[in-house]
Amino acid sequence: MEGDNSQVEMKLSNSEMDDEVGNSMGDHRDPRIMKPKHSPKNICFVIVCTLLIFLIGFLIGYLSYRGRMPTKEQSCSNADSVPCGTAEELSEDDSDTTVEATPFLEWKQLKELLREKFLLSSFESRIKDFSVNREAGSEGDQTLALTVYNEFKSFGLHSVWNDEHYVKLQSLGSTPNRVTLLGSGTTEVFESQKGYLAYSAAGQATGKLVYANYGREEDFKNLASMNIGVNGSVVIVRGGKICFAAKVANAQKVKAAAVLIYLDPADYDNMPENTEVFGHVHLGTGDPYTPGFPSFNHTQFPPARSSGLPSIPAQTITTNSARRLMSKMTGQSAPSEWKGTLSVAYNLGNDDNVQVKVEVNNVVAEKMIHNVFGVIKGLADPDQYVVIGAQRDSWGPGVAKSAVGTSLLLEMAKALSALVVKDGYKPRRSIIFASWSGGDFGSVGATEWLEGYLSVLHLKAFAYINLDAAVLGSKHFKASASPMLYTLLGNTLKEVSSPLDSNKTLYQNIGSQSWEKQTIVPMAMDDASYAFQAFSGIPSVSFSFTNDRDYPYFGTMEDNLNNLNTRTGNRVDIIARAAANVAGQMVLRLTHDHELSLDFDRYNGELYSFVFKINRFAKQLKKAGLTVKWLFSARGDFDRATETLKNNILNSDLNNPRICRAINERIMRVEYHFLSPYVSPKDTPFRHIFYGSGPHTLMSLLENLNRMNSNTSDVDIVVLQNQLALATWTIQGAANALSGDIWDIDNEF
Repeated sequence: MEGDNSQVEMKLSNSEMDDEVGNSMGDHRDPRIMKPKHSPKNICFVIVCTLLIFLIGFLIGYLSYRGRMPTKEQSCSNADSVPCGTAEELSEDDSDTTVEATPFLEWKQLKELLREKFLLSSFESRIKDFSVNREAGSEGDQTLALTVYNEFKSFGLHSVWNDEHYVKLQSLGSTPNRVTLLGSGTTEVFESQKGYLAYSAAGQATGKLVYANYGREEDFKNLASMNIGVNGSVVIVRGGKICFAAKVANAQKVKAAAVLIYLDPADYDNMPENTEVFGHVHLGTGDPYTPGFPSFNHTQFPPARSSGLPSIPAQTITTNSARRLMSKMTGQSAPSEWKGTLSVAYNLGNDDNVQVKVEVNNVVAEKMIHNVFGVIKGLADPDQYVVIGAQRDSWGPGVAKSAVGTSLLLEMAKALSALVVKDGYKPRRSIIFASWSGGDFGSVGATEWLEGYLSVLHLKAFAYINLDAAVLGSKHFKASASPMLYTLLGNTLKEVSSPLDSNKTLYQNIGSQSWEKQTIVPMAMDDASYAFQAFSGIPSVSFSFTNDRDYPYFGTMEDNLNNLNTRTGNRVDIIARAAANVAGQMVLRLTHDHELSLDFDRYNGELYSFVFKINRFAKQLKKAGLTVKWLFSARGDFDRATETLKNNILNSDLNNPRICRAINERIMRVEYHFLSPYVSPKDTPFRHIFYGSGPHTLMSLLENLNRMNSNTSDVDIVVLQNQLALATWTIQGAANALSGDIWDIDNEF
């Protein structure tokens, strides 16, 4: 109104000035300029015309805006759109929230652009370039780290940086590791020139030689049932089924003196018999001398050791050496299913006349390793990100172990950055590319990064996609993942063409009726995704193209491009391209949609399965004065919380940034709240009650209940009561977190 008044005042003063000027100049005016006559009729006409023009302009603008925006019905019926409606939460005060109007590429256009960019990639040439000597902390590893750093820079990523970690790695000492056969008046020495097991206890051990199949817990139980003593013996086991660290840990539990591991031709076909083998025996991840905390150079923690470090010597031997040792063994014949194809009798041993001395001279040294990172920053929520990672280091050529993953990582960074820079894609959330070192020693680089940012990563990183060992064959597709990523993975498989038949999708190639049963396998501890999932509570996924038999060449000099080409039928490039499309489309879906593509409802099925198993022991628990009532109640609360959140999403306008972010933050917390808050990350790093390791896990609770079912005296009821209570409260905490604000939570606890 002030502006209008000043305008009127200005006109009045101008008229007065004109009169004054005219009078002073003798009223000499241009006769053609006449003042209009302001009759009431003219004034009304002007007002009506002005209102009509304004109304027409408003209608044109509104209709053009509506033409660009889908209707509620159209949005809700579109598979690629977000749910519509009104928000219950934040709806009372969102007047200051602006609706996001930034243009985004359509999903179909986006995935086609990505596919086209991968068609231009030459994965095999990169794999050749990266198959160099690059053991963690070595000069080759540092050189490759610099290569990755410079390539990230050249792609135009928003930011590129690296983390330095000072970690303790174990390597061969100046004195070779030896295995000596003692008996019958002869001595035979087997020296290992290159192969060894990192983090083995150094020293010597002598004992009777006992064959223990794969070294699983059930294998040692079978030996006990056959009255074969393992206490003080040197155990020889074949590789496969479980990781090397688990074999040594199981042998240590039954008080074996030392462990020898070999590769049996039955499990490792086409492996040269004199192949040396490398691995590690730390039953955990990260630097075992800084458990639960990061290995930065400024940390001043007192000396510590991971509980997963073995206290007995362990060493790999060649297939040929194993044949010579086992040919000397006598005693009972091993069960038929324990027999491989070494052309020996496969006796169980335990003969006092056949003694073996194991001497391990490994040394521990502190080395500097680098993790290299690059980021594409998101537009709407740049502080929320998906992490894509790959191991960079390797003992030996490491083609399938790390060269393929590093190649995929760089090609994905190149393609996704081109989508942003050249094609105008604007991801809602950020994408972090990570090149890890120390992977061969137990995901050391990745775990140290997680430990360094333990207090914040679960609030920011909503998913991890692992590219390690993505190409191991061509016939099958296998994956290990959080249940929250099953739906995303399944939808991705429906859109990526099979490398075996371009007319079919991977989903069709697998079989749509039971794709999860055929595809999902348990996540192993030596999988880099495991630390993200079980230590940090970040939904994670690893996947690989493979064959009927497991890839046999990990940790050997045979992990080379020739053998990988044989496994894939000379289609490494084609299969790597399919792997890039799988990972790339998951990344795009996680950064394109308003709602995070994390299926929080999947954990209802996991909880139901667990409660169903627990319910079988209800009578025994009642006799012990315990009840499953509150456990059932906690599961019910989680179920109700997921239903409430699903309804909130359906009734919310996810185009509203504040509402969308609030919902996504609740979804992001689900995995993290399945980490038990009642155990220390330093003493028990894998706190996840479903996928972790330790007495806090649901699996440990079930094992105790099974033991009680067999013999009540074998179970400490107080320990069992504590396990049941803490499992209940962990599940209840996850339900409470999913429910949202504290005033929305109503339970009997």
